[in-house]
Amino acid sequence: ILKTLNSWFWWENIWMPINCTWADFVDREGLVFPKPHQLYATIPYAFVLLIIRFFSERYVAIPLAKALGIKNVRRVKPQPNPVLESYFRECSRQPSQSEIKGLAKKCNCTVHLVEKWFRRRRNLEIPTVLRKFQEAFWRFSFYLTSSIVGFIFLYDKPWFYDIWQTWVGYPFQTLLPSQYWYYMAEIGFYWSLIFTLGIDIKRKASALCRSDFMAHVVHHLAAIGLMSGSWCGNYVRLGTLVIFVHDTADFWLEAAKMFNYARWEKTCNILFIIFSIAFFITRMILFPFWILRATLYQPTYYSTTPVIAYFLFNGMLLTLQGLHLYWGYLIFKILKRFVFLK
Repeated sequence: ILKTLNSWFWWENIWMPINCTWADFVDREGLVFPKPHQLYATIPYAFVLLIIRFFSERYVAIPLAKALGIKNVRRVKPQPNPVLESYFRECSRQPSQSEIKGLAKKCNCTVHLVEKWFRRRRNLEIPTVLRKFQEAFWRFSFYLTSSIVGFIFLYDKPWFYDIWQTWVGYPFQTLLPSQYWYYMAEIGFYWSLIFTLGIDIKRKASALCRSDFMAHVVHHLAAIGLMSGSWCGNYVRLGTLVIFVHDTADFWLEAAKMFNYARWEKTCNILFIIFSIAFFITRMILFPFWILRATLYQPTYYSTTPVIAYFLFNGMLLTLQGLHLYWGYLIFKILKRFVFLK
């Protein structure tokens, strides 16, 4: 069954134009092509990024947070109590008064002590400001680095200025070393976010609404699927443009968060306005009218029979655009409150 599914998955008609086979993508005469097996390397790269994250959060973010006046608040842990802990995890984090009385009888203690235990236990679930700052610092560092490196990799490429160049010579476009490392780092980063999802759920459940959390999950999975698929189909030129368009706005948001946690309100407001402008330019203008135009409209000039990958990739890109519209709506609401309610 697995062999059959594998042969179906790698069927040429899914991935490449008519009259092309996987044998045509063997490296030759200076041409180097992306190999699907190279994507396995993104998993160890993700663990490398997690190690870098650990050291940067501990030895760079914490001193920076202290310099900005953020203190590490130590919360008091409640006394170990298996009965209350089990009830907290399996039943309710905020029991009613009658439930508290029942738990007090079961534990042979006062109602006040049970209330105090649940209050302290809930507080442990809320991330400290320092922890939020550390996470924002890591994302800011990655997105800023990715944006700078992406610009260095792309500024001298013809397809950075003329989107039609992304299809010239397709599918026999050679893979550049810069494109390899750009892809590996970006996919590895999103794998690292998936690996820490359990921690992120615990930290963010109280801060984000459920729909926004699910939007992040869908975004991470769609990003990994889209980048991996574009790698296998050699849509690398377009893929690097999609990555660059997304990362150039994100580091402004993380910078705004960092200064918000430090209570630098004016700096935070300025950074958030810059982020909003960058977001609407990149996600509401460049992505739909530049990237999606290149993926939906321009391929019809090079092939009269679109392959299945055409519909798969454009479906994922349209999913991302749907997320852009959702987040754009949230940003607009924040800006509206900021302008009219100060």
